[in-house]
Amino acid sequence: MEPQVHVHLHVSDLARSREFYRAFLGTAPAKDELDYVKFLPGFVPLNLALTEGRPATGDGAVSHLGIQVDSSADVLGHLARVKAAGLPVREEMGVNCCHANQDKFWVQDPDGVEWEIYHLNHDLEDEDQPAPARPRLAARSATALPIARTEACCGGSA
Repeated sequence: MEPQVHVHLHVSDLARSREFYRAFLGTAPAKDELDYVKFLPGFVPLNLALTEGRPATGDGAVSHLGIQVDSSADVLGHLARVKAAGLPVREEMGVNCCHANQDKFWVQDPDGVEWEIYHLNHDLEDEDQPAPARPRLAARSATALPIARTEACCGGSA
C-alpha cells in the first residue's frame, strides 16, 4: 500500500458532510457507517475520515487543506467535475500566493473547512521563469463562494 495522509474531521452533520465530500472528491465513501465515513479518493493519497462531533475551533484549528496536482489541466479537470456536482467554488488562476504562482480553486465543506486543489506554476523566486500558458477563467463563477478572505494568501485572513 502506498503511503497516505490521514485527516480525521469532526463534522456537525455527518449526512451533509458525506454528500459534500462525495461531490468534492468525486467518489463514494470506502466505508460508510452510521457514525463514521471514510473516503479514499483515487487521485490523491488521502485517507479522510469523518465523524459527527463538534468541529475544532480556536487555536490549533485547521486553516485549510489542499491537494496539489501535477498540472493546470488537472486543476481544470477537477474544477469542471466539482462544478458539475453543483458545489460552489472560488477560482484563482495565475495568482501569487505563498511565494509561488499558482492555479487553484477553493471549496468549503458544510462546517466551513476550506479545501484547495492547486498546481504550483513556478516559485516567485524564479524571476526569469514566466507562468506557463493556460486557459484563463473568471475570478468568480456563477456558483462562486463568497470571498470572505479577500486579498489573502492560502486561505488566511487579509
